[in-house]
Parts: sequence; C-alpha cells; structure tokens
Amino acid sequence: MALEPVNVSEFSELARQVLPKMVYDYYAGGAEDEWTLKQNIAAFQRIRLRPRVLVDVSRVDLSTSILGFKISSPIMIAPTGLHKLAHPEGEVATARAAADANTIMIVSFSSSRTVEEIAATGDAVRFHQIYIYKNRNVSAEIVRRAERAGYKAIVLTVDTPRIGRREADMRNKLVVPTPGNFEGLISVDIDTEKGSGLQSYASQTLDSSFTWKDVRWLQSITNLPILMKGILTAEDAELAIQAGAAGIIVSNHGARQLDFSPASITALEEVVHAVRGRAPVLLDSGIRRGTDVFKALALGAQAVLVGRPIVFGLAVKGQSGVKKVLDMLYDELELAMSLSGCCSIKDITRSHVQTEHEMMRSLL
Repeated sequence: MALEPVNVSEFSELARQVLPKMVYDYYAGGAEDEWTLKQNIAAFQRIRLRPRVLVDVSRVDLSTSILGFKISSPIMIAPTGLHKLAHPEGEVATARAAADANTIMIVSFSSSRTVEEIAATGDAVRFHQIYIYKNRNVSAEIVRRAERAGYKAIVLTVDTPRIGRREADMRNKLVVPTPGNFEGLISVDIDTEKGSGLQSYASQTLDSSFTWKDVRWLQSITNLPILMKGILTAEDAELAIQAGAAGIIVSNHGARQLDFSPASITALEEVVHAVRGRAPVLLDSGIRRGTDVFKALALGAQAVLVGRPIVFGLAVKGQSGVKKVLDMLYDELELAMSLSGCCSIKDITRSHVQTEHEMMRSLL
C-alpha cells in the first residue's frame, strides 16, 4: 500500500500499523460475531446508483443546513471516545479539523479532552453527545457545561442501557483512561481480571432504567435541542418524535452493541417514512465512500456521521489526517453528484438509487 492513502479505507490499515493492538481493536471492533459490523459496509455495496446525464454540472454545491446551521457538506463527525489513545492532542485536533472543513463535530461524552478544552479551539458549531448515568448529576453536569461552552445541541444516545459484548476488548483486557470530563466527578473501581475494563466501567455507570418518560428530565435541564441517536425502527422513530426529539440519528452504534441488528443504511428509509419530515434524519455507521453519502441522502438522510475513519485519520496524521478524511469524502461526493447529474444536495432524490429489494423485484 502507498504511504499516502488515496481513499478513506486505507487509513484503517495505516492506523493498525501505528496503534497498539489493544487500541486499534477498541476502535475497529464490533459486538460478538461482528456480523452487523460487516453488514454496515456490505449493505451500501448492494445499493445501485441510477445516474442522470446531460445535466449542466459545471457548478456543484454540497452545502446544506442541520438545525439551521449551515455546513459545507452533509458529512459530519460522529461521536467517538478517547481520541488521545489515537493522538496526543486528542479531540482538540479533531475539532480543529472539523472547523477547517466547516462541518459539525459531535463530541463524545467519553472524550479524552474536556468540554471546555474542545470549545477553546475556536468558534465552530459543535454538538455534544451524552449517556445517562445512574448518577444523573454526572450527566446533568456535562450537559450544563456543554451549554455554557457554546455547544449548539445535545445528542442523546438511546441504544446503550448496557454495553455490547465486544469480544476483542474482552480478550485484550482493555484498559481505558478516565474520560477528561469526569475528573473529580466520578470514581469507579475498574476490574479487568474478567475481561474488558470498559465493560466493568459501563456496568457500574450506565443507567439501564432510563426510558422514554425520562427524556423529560433531560429536557428540563437544558434549553438546547436534543437529537436521539440509535433509532433503527419506525416504532421508535415515532416515539422519539412524540418525546420531542429535534432530530433522529439512525445508528447501530457502529455495530458495537447488538450483533445481528440491521445495517443502519437498511433501516434508514423505514425511519424516514415514519418521521415524515417532522425532524431531520441523519445516518450513522458504515460510511466509507462519497457514494455511500450519496446513497444515504437519496434514501432520505439530511446528513451522515463518520466515526472510525476520523479516528484512524487522527492516528495516522493528527489534525491533517482528520481533515484529509473529510476532504476525501467531500471530493468523492462532489464527483458522485456530478456524474449523477446533481448540482445541489436537494437534487439528490429517491430515483437516483435502487435497493437490492427493488432489483430483485424487477427480475420477477
């Protein structure tokens, strides 16, 4: 492989070469047999494009808006934890790259750097992701700090009452540092004798009793809009809207939670139909190509979130690696739009893609 990657996927192998095995496996791994992990990529490959020709594409505009915030393209940074395991600057470098690319970074609840350190990198639109802990004061404190620091939305992850069975982390007896925001807020005794330290930490902290009715508690402590991340069904999409979600993120947590749950892209259209335009729908998990972004937009997403490639870019080249990943996806999306006859994001429609089910039906 060339030293200089020419596509996003090549950053993965380069990251494998520079990261300790335990750290690489933590970022790259999924739950149990990793069926869903594989399907997150494979499902995109089963969707075909239907390009239109003889369209004036001398100017192609990728800009869009999410919750009223204009960004350069519908490619955002997903919340992923502990970036200092990948690079000494951690999320500070990631945040600078996001600002350079004029896109939105969703900062993880489990970030290595604090809410305030990331905000201090400059004036940019950022959202903050949270989990609900048994000690609600911990979650509430992070939300309030994010709001004071100028974050523009809260992203509530709803698919993690318990952590998934991540067997690579169990084999490696994963040891993780305390996230930056939790210094002085929480103290947990981590036991790695029986496996993953992350599993030990999560079992002591995550609130598995949190339900739809408890969303009102979160709404009561912040004035920020709340997006819900981890929705995979029409039923839950409707409940999320009824609960006041300002946005829906279709996600299977990067296949790190429930193995044999659907690839996110295969659940997208069901959720879009259920939401019926009442809130923006975003797609997380499996984005590796600009054509993946195009397919998600054609199936109804307003934007996509990119996770592992961002961390791998950070590991390989720091801030410039993150920016390179974003630039690659931007350039590939621009090319896909040009070759499909789309001059703007709104020009991308359902007629531009054909799903596997539709292909099979056409053969009958």
